[in-house]
Amino acid sequence: MYPNLYYLVQDLLGLKLNALKLVNSFGFFVALAFVASGYVLYSELKRKESLGEFEPMEEKYTVGAPASISELITSFVFGFLFGFKIIGAFLIENALNNTQAFILSSQGSIGAGILVALLMTFLKWKEKDKVKLAQPETKAYMVWPHDRVGDIVLQAALWGFIGAKIFHNLENLDDFAKDPIGALISFSGLTFYGGLIVATIAIIIYIRKFNIRVIHFADAMAPTMLFAYAAGRIGCQMSGDGDWGIPNFNPKPFTWLPDWMWAYTYPHNVVNEGVAIPGCIGNYCNQLPVTVYPTALYEIIGTFILFGIMWLFRKKITQPGILVGIYLIFAGGERFLIEKIRVNNRIHSLPFEPTQAELISTILILLGIVFLIFSKKWFPKSFTKA
Repeated sequence: MYPNLYYLVQDLLGLKLNALKLVNSFGFFVALAFVASGYVLYSELKRKESLGEFEPMEEKYTVGAPASISELITSFVFGFLFGFKIIGAFLIENALNNTQAFILSSQGSIGAGILVALLMTFLKWKEKDKVKLAQPETKAYMVWPHDRVGDIVLQAALWGFIGAKIFHNLENLDDFAKDPIGALISFSGLTFYGGLIVATIAIIIYIRKFNIRVIHFADAMAPTMLFAYAAGRIGCQMSGDGDWGIPNFNPKPFTWLPDWMWAYTYPHNVVNEGVAIPGCIGNYCNQLPVTVYPTALYEIIGTFILFGIMWLFRKKITQPGILVGIYLIFAGGERFLIEKIRVNNRIHSLPFEPTQAELISTILILLGIVFLIFSKKWFPKSFTKA
């Protein structure tokens, strides 16, 4: 496992670059997933725009104006945070030994923070001053949905993280009660469905402000979400963030299958779960005492296959809402099945003692079936270019 990129680069290239200890492997791969998914969404929105399912919206902007007070303040704040934490990590002794603890602490370099803040504020002022006009001009331009992908991805990342934390803590109330602040600000402990639900609500509210038809946008998001989930799970598997399965003592079904694809102990996992690794020295020296199913790996493979199927047939599906239904069934069915061999808390107060994910997966599957049955009635073909 690779808790941060320092260990990954050391293992692959033999280089010891202490700066990479600041880059958490899980966060790095999730960020890559958002970027790659943004491109998938961008491509799909442009395709649907060519079919007449979306229209541009006129917006106005001012050119030639000097930097505003809010822009200068924003540059100063971000510059201070960068200098205080990122540069401070190299100036404070032992800060890189436990980067997560350092980032979440009050430690940092005030001097570096102020210097970088002043520099970034000056650069922002200089940037605006170069194009300043004696009389600022207001211009109009047309903005298509694909032009907003960057903002949509940021909305999804922010609200997805918040939702994932909320649902995780609801699922683990005992741990939350022991350390509420730590549970809320920790980088570990995220529930995908929580992120999906909260981010979906936030994005719907966001796109409606720009008169973007929700069902057409949802159809474009359907294959994107499968891709994002698969790519994000790479971070779970690479870092060993706790998304593994139940103990697996079964004999390997195929001799050609590597052991780590069937039963794995997740050595050097980022959550320090398990028992000490003999002879290991450092912050990430634990491994699971027994071998478990690498469920994150199975989800990577499974959801990439489901994405490929949806991507292959998406152009042949012209009825609005059908892609949404297929996504809900694919996503719900995949997660429902993986829960059978995945470690998770069960709700003992309900019959059959399901997990939170099993309940939500079941709801998603039922919703998907409803969309397949009623989409033609809800969203007639004439609705496409309305």
